[in-house]
Amino acid sequence: MRSSLAYAQGVCQSTPRTRSLHQSKATALRTRIVGMMSKSGALDLASSLGGSIAKGQVKSAAEQYVKYHHIYGGEEESRKSNYTDLVNKYYDLATSFYEYGWGDSFHFAGRWHEETFHESIKRHQHFIALQLGLKKGMKVLDVGCGIGGPLTEIARFSSTLVTGLNNNDYQMSRGKEIIFSAGLSEHCDFVKGNFMDMPIADNTFDAAYALQATCHAPDARGAYSEVYRVLKPGKYFALDEWCMTDRFDPNNGKHLAIKADIELGNGLPDIRTTHQCVQAMKDAGFEIIFAKDLAKDFPCPWYLPMDPSHFSWTSFQCTRPGRFITRAIIKTLEFLHVAPAGSMRVYHFLQTASEGLLKGGREGIFTATFFVLGRKPTYRGD
Repeated sequence: MRSSLAYAQGVCQSTPRTRSLHQSKATALRTRIVGMMSKSGALDLASSLGGSIAKGQVKSAAEQYVKYHHIYGGEEESRKSNYTDLVNKYYDLATSFYEYGWGDSFHFAGRWHEETFHESIKRHQHFIALQLGLKKGMKVLDVGCGIGGPLTEIARFSSTLVTGLNNNDYQMSRGKEIIFSAGLSEHCDFVKGNFMDMPIADNTFDAAYALQATCHAPDARGAYSEVYRVLKPGKYFALDEWCMTDRFDPNNGKHLAIKADIELGNGLPDIRTTHQCVQAMKDAGFEIIFAKDLAKDFPCPWYLPMDPSHFSWTSFQCTRPGRFITRAIIKTLEFLHVAPAGSMRVYHFLQTASEGLLKGGREGIFTATFFVLGRKPTYRGD
């Protein structure tokens, strides 16, 4: 193998033909990168940033949001008592970034070798449908449905009628566009409402699921009890939850810092443990069929997309060079007043989220895929 000096000399002594070849390869790589960023939406990100928040108010909304978190002087009780404002501000600010980086499904999934990110996301949604035993024509509730990616996929996969519950106006408007584009307007719809107090009659649905959404609830039992109320007797609720694992030590400063970063970056009032999650399901009235951390089932971890050492053209925007380009674009557009003031502030707290999730996953103290299948008894006490 040649030394670095010899290699440098070789480059300096390269022929015009060799230099032309290198330039052609570099041009092709740049073209591919720009194409990937354009296709993924990076160049259109600024136009939708802030959601339903007026563009001139994005910066102040971002500052108000971060003040809810204790590393910026906020308290857990304040986040819980003001969680509707907390979560709405978060998703108004973050949804455009989520859609750019994640597509239309805002959740994680473990992955098999050779499986792409988007394939793993769809498989996880199919797993939810299969666990619920969905059949054609059943009425299904998606609790905290985001912009409707899982909702449309599950409706298509199971031929069911899926209603998405969401309390964020901007996400609902995007969801309606996605449903229309998918040609599923007769199979999917939205209800605006708070999952702590659903505007839905008792015993309405044949099945329900919450796909990494009720982590935003200030009280798990309260949220699960509402699902219990609107579910028909004898039917199932599939819960996919963000939780701290048994390895989390509340007396460990490093663990607490990771937990705080996840809360700040993801709009969470608090993060429950797996045991608290299961107990809340029981307290709400559900019979527990099984509970399991699905992260243990896969060779490729759910946090792989956030690992800077991982490279993939299919999710280029999540890679180290992709993030660098995105940051440069946002910074430039904010400087030119194309993107609203505060855009970089939002980008930075989402990077805090990514780093916290990656650390929590690597340390084994946090899981994004704790799954619980519960059944509403035919009558209470059955």
